Amino acid sequence: MTPTRSALGAALACLAAPLLLAGPVAAEEIGEVDTAFKLIGANHKIVVEAFDDPKVEGVACFLSRAKTGGISGSLGLAEDTSDASIACRQTGPIRFLDKLEAGEEVFRQRTSIVFKTMQVVRFWDPKRSTLVYLTYSDKMIDGSPKNAISAVAIAPWGDAPAPEAPAYDD
Repeated sequence: MTPTRSALGAALACLAAPLLLAGPVAAEEIGEVDTAFKLIGANHKIVVEAFDDPKVEGVACFLSRAKTGGISGSLGLAEDTSDASIACRQTGPIRFLDKLEAGEEVFRQRTSIVFKTMQVVRFWDPKRSTLVYLTYSDKMIDGSPKNAISAVAIAPWGDAPAPEAPAYDD
């Protein structure tokens, strides 16, 4: 008996699910505002995006970041500035889906054609029972000290009690 296409698709989805949980996630655009008019090409703007922590159900992060416009920005060739802000919040009962790692990358966004990325990494503060999220920009040649943090205290949600501390590797 040969497997059907739907059976093969379901099997591949089951195999791919752990891989999707393991790596950084993509952000969903919430909105944007123009900050500078460009006669040709897109305007400079600030973009607001959101993503859910891939290993911590019930936590979402919201990022605001600068996006370069003009001709080079419209073509995807511009280098965005390192300015970014982050706010992470508990959005439901918290459940740890997997073991957490110190400084684990949970989000990455390319901000230039080759050399620069904005990323978010997660830390666990056991003394305060708090998840700490750090966003920063890195550049292969020069780096950037610009960064921002947000913290989410592990708390009960409605009738659901606060979860036990996560398994964590330093």
